[in-house]
Amino acid sequence: MRTIGKNRGLARLADADGHFRMVALDQRPPLFEAIAQAKGITRDQVEYADVAAAKRLLVEALAPHCSSMLFDPNFAVPAAIDLLPPRCGLIVTLEEHRVEETPAGRKSRAIANWSVEKIRAIGGDAVKVLAWYRPDADKAIVEHQRNFVREIGEDCARFDIPYVLELLVYPFLGSANHTADYVESPGKLPQLVIDSVREFARPEYGVDLLKLESPLAANSLPPPDGGAAAAVAQRQFDAIGDICAERRIPWVLLSAGAAPDRFERVLDYAYTAGAGGFLAGRTIWLDAVRRHFPDRAAVATSLRNDGVKVLEGLNALTKAKAKAWAAHFPQFADIKQEGDFARAY
Repeated sequence: MRTIGKNRGLARLADADGHFRMVALDQRPPLFEAIAQAKGITRDQVEYADVAAAKRLLVEALAPHCSSMLFDPNFAVPAAIDLLPPRCGLIVTLEEHRVEETPAGRKSRAIANWSVEKIRAIGGDAVKVLAWYRPDADKAIVEHQRNFVREIGEDCARFDIPYVLELLVYPFLGSANHTADYVESPGKLPQLVIDSVREFARPEYGVDLLKLESPLAANSLPPPDGGAAAAVAQRQFDAIGDICAERRIPWVLLSAGAAPDRFERVLDYAYTAGAGGFLAGRTIWLDAVRRHFPDRAAVATSLRNDGVKVLEGLNALTKAKAKAWAAHFPQFADIKQEGDFARAY
């Protein structure tokens, strides 16, 4: 049974119907790359002011159309916290986007000078952590990642704040498809995704909401037409849904930069398997930045037109097909008189 703080935090992330319609704005390398492409410069030449300006534009255009937003502390919070509507939930990133890359796998770490305590202190409704994970990585790497996730879960329990865990499979250093950024591999193995979910859905990690990639590459998913190929694909999503249902953990899909129609197809399969919404970023806003920055007026216009259209399409699909989440507050049968609750909680 989740605590009062975790229940209220999750409720802040969802809409009034219990659906998670969330926009991710914590991306750092993908946004750096988009700005660099738009300006014809290298990623290393992208200035802080440009990143902050882009994030402010994204919040201004998209915040009225989602149930919550995911901010990073180094760019999005200082750039646009004043624009976040009161009813829009605030998820804040904890992990550093720069990882330790080794031939044996990736090691994650938290952003310097940042913590669960600070996220709670600024009024965050949830903590988000991305853990790059492969169950077939070197044993020491696997143990490091598990400890990283577990320790943050303990901090989230200590400060009574929901824990949103994002899991991503990645290509090993030196492999043909290797990239430091997240690019969905067309040949990714569904079992790696499923086994990762099975591990981190265990109670010892304290996860309250899972942000997951599709077990099959979005571009390879067949239409959900009831055919044999669709049935095979659905079984992969159902395997994730069964794990989450058993552990009573709601789950949402990340967009991985897929084309909007492809991401809607991913959601169709996921919603059939019991997913409760999405936490999507690049699919909604990347084109506006990549095509129009640094013309802020043009970026804003593109977001208000094309970006909001994509987001509203995802919203409609989610309201129609996603599984609704509902808070289940603990019962306090032992509270008999004044002071009992304050003493016991």
